[in-house]
Parts: sequence; structure tokens; C-alpha cells
Amino acid sequence: MIEAVVFDLDGVLLDSEQVWDEVREQLVKERGGRWHDRAHTEMMGMSSVEWSRYMHDDLGVPYPPEEVYRRRLPLIDGAQEAVEQLSARWPLGLASSSNRELIDLVLELSGLARFFRATVSSEEVARGKPAPDVYLEAARRLGVPPKRCAAVEDSRNGIRAAKAAGMRVIAIPNPHFPPDDESLELADVTLGSLAELSPSTVG
Repeated sequence: MIEAVVFDLDGVLLDSEQVWDEVREQLVKERGGRWHDRAHTEMMGMSSVEWSRYMHDDLGVPYPPEEVYRRRLPLIDGAQEAVEQLSARWPLGLASSSNRELIDLVLELSGLARFFRATVSSEEVARGKPAPDVYLEAARRLGVPPKRCAAVEDSRNGIRAAKAAGMRVIAIPNPHFPPDDESLELADVTLGSLAELSPSTVG
């Protein structure tokens, strides 16, 4: 019996994985860093503190996270409808690798803030995804056992984090950076797009 739904933000409600990747890759190249093809995948799911450290230690560029959404808020098609529809039936949480400032900014600009009872940044827990910490904290703040929560995720690390937390996992693979088959096999349900997300697919 599902009693709450926890959304990821980047790649699920916001087409921001690609935005962040474009910004980070451009910064690395502009500042003489060492960009490589694995960087996108390795940074996916990291908190901003973690990927800033990664860019410094592994790519040779000190780059603090910046707010990029005021100019472009790339909501994924169907995000508003999915959130509204599910919030009518369950309390909603958000478990994101973005920092607190970005989470609050995006929810404010999109008008989605009123639908979420609890939001958690992975900077507020000990470990980022694929560790389960951010999902466990979201469940705690919602007052619902993790096993009674459904998580909506798009990435390898996110799917693994939600599964490790004991949640029912609904995967909507990121078209830009799809999760590997092994990770997708961990999901309880796999959907083709956010438009397919409904109370019946949540369970």
C-alpha cells in the first residue's frame, strides 16, 4: 500500500541534467580543465558539493554551483499535470541532488512548491545518490515508512538510491543519459515518459 510519492527533480520534473552538463562541460573546457566522456555519467546524482569537488579533483577546475534556472526553467512536458494529479491522492516529497537554493528556486518559479510537503537536498544528508540517504530522509519528513513510498526516478544512481531505501521505484529513463539495463531491472515499473505517470502506475 503506497502512502506517499517522492519525486526526483533533475531529469524527472526538470530537463536540467542536460542543462547542468552543458554548463559544466563548457566551464571545464573554458578554464583549461580535463574533460572526458565519463564525466557526465559519474556526476549524475552527486550533490553540488560532491560534483564541485569532482570537477576540482578529477577535471582540474574549481567551479562552485551557480543558479542557471532564472533565465531558463526547462520543465519537462507533463510535469505540472503529474504533480497535481498525484498530490490529489498522496502527500508528495522531493529527493534531489540539487542544493537547497536551487530546489526552492525551481519550485517557486514553476509554481509547484505548494504541492510538496517535504523536500530534501542530498547536501542535507551524509551521502548523495546512489546511497539511499536522501530518500530515507524524505520519507522521515513525510512521516511515512520508506517501504510505503513510491519514488519517481530517471537515472542510474537515482534508481539505485530509491531501491536501496526500500521504496517502490518508478523509472522514467532520462533520454539524454539513459540508465543501464542492470539499474532498470531494479525498477518496479518503467514508463516511457512523464505523461504515463498516473495513480494507477504508482500502485
